[in-house]
Amino acid sequence: MSSTLSRQPALNRKIDFAVIISVARANPNGDPLNGNRPRQTYDGYGEISDVCLKRKIRNRLQDMGEQIFVQSDDYRAPGDNYRSLNDRFKAAKLKAPRTESCEKWFDVRAFGQVFAFSKKGAGKKGSDADASGEDSDAVSVGIRGPVTIQSAFSVSPIVPDSIQIVKSVNLETNKKDPDKKGADTMGMKHRVDKGVYVTYGAINTQLASKTGFSGADAEKIKKALQSMFVNDVSSARPEGSMEIKKVIWWEHNSPLGQYSSAKVHRTLTVNEDGTYTLARLEGLKPEELEALEGDALQENFAS
Repeated sequence: MSSTLSRQPALNRKIDFAVIISVARANPNGDPLNGNRPRQTYDGYGEISDVCLKRKIRNRLQDMGEQIFVQSDDYRAPGDNYRSLNDRFKAAKLKAPRTESCEKWFDVRAFGQVFAFSKKGAGKKGSDADASGEDSDAVSVGIRGPVTIQSAFSVSPIVPDSIQIVKSVNLETNKKDPDKKGADTMGMKHRVDKGVYVTYGAINTQLASKTGFSGADAEKIKKALQSMFVNDVSSARPEGSMEIKKVIWWEHNSPLGQYSSAKVHRTLTVNEDGTYTLARLEGLKPEELEALEGDALQENFAS
């Protein structure tokens, strides 16, 4: 693939970024293997997985009007009735999946994707089978994307709070004793009273040239990071409980960058109250960006 994939030239300058996130009385990312309690490392530090962060970024890009391949069921685009990735992929009828998928879907162009759909028609005869009897729609394509993001970790260890809750009504009627409370009326809720999390990421120009990821695409990723918690509310994350405190954006002056990502990321030191300091690297000036608000927010969301 070449940079001609997208409508604009592929990104030709390496980018690093960091996002500072504050949490107040919310469960930023529940762990299904631990009763949905807030994720923690063995040392007690809070964690928001990279998969969780990419889900939020995809949702924001979708709000901006971009086509997204990996859509969640509760955030599918209007008119998109596909309940699986396989169905969405087949409906696109791509003749050259490796190139056309990057052109069509922003998240494939940015994060990459593994298209590995089984040969369900193996052994059958008919128009859907090739000469060997295998399903002609079978595909196995791996695409590496230029945008990578790490899990977010809290600046200091967190102490999750857990409270027991009682539903006001049974899920099903107890026919023998309708007034009796069922076991399903008891539940638990977990939250982090206060915490500051930091995540880091980068955009690789070599992989950008493979998928056609452009400088304009990078700007949209930046806007998505600045609005990560817009339309991302639930009982576990009420409005106002998750906030973008700052997005730090380093744009290098060359494809390989002046410095390694590790060295760039180490220039940021975040304190427990969300304040931070930035050490300077010669020739590399970071942008220190606030969360999108007002007109700037409205302009970046499709009507």
